[in-house]
Amino acid sequence: MLSRALRRLQREAENIENDESLAKQMKILNKDDQDMIWRVSFNGPEHSLYEGEEFVLQFTFEQNYPIEAPEVVFVGKPPIHEHVYSNGFICLSILYTGWKPSMTVASTVLSIVSMLASAEKKKKPKNDKEMIRTTKGERAKDQEWIFEDDTC
Repeated sequence: MLSRALRRLQREAENIENDESLAKQMKILNKDDQDMIWRVSFNGPEHSLYEGEEFVLQFTFEQNYPIEAPEVVFVGKPPIHEHVYSNGFICLSILYTGWKPSMTVASTVLSIVSMLASAEKKKKPKNDKEMIRTTKGERAKDQEWIFEDDTC
């Protein structure tokens, strides 16, 4: 018997694959149901600093998803953005304290796309080097995030 989290994730995967508008915006590259890890690719938003670039997010789900937020990080080369660290960590409130059980993988990807679309210049976070040094081997969800503006 599938857990509640796995049933929910199956529905979300079907929605992404069957909804033409979502399928154009993102693609599930792989789903590991046993470890509950997904990798989802998306292209940088049109008419943005990231247009033409492809990015990959890794979602790691807990058994109590969607009550608890998944851990979401960029894998591979992350975008240069003031709320994305070089290790792939993302400073976005909905991934932590702002998470709601009604949110989905698709809505999370779209929020990240929106964050990228609003960037006015490509620059790393001010504390990027310190974050990389002090969080090696740790999870993004285990950090104490301070959200200082509407996009973070």
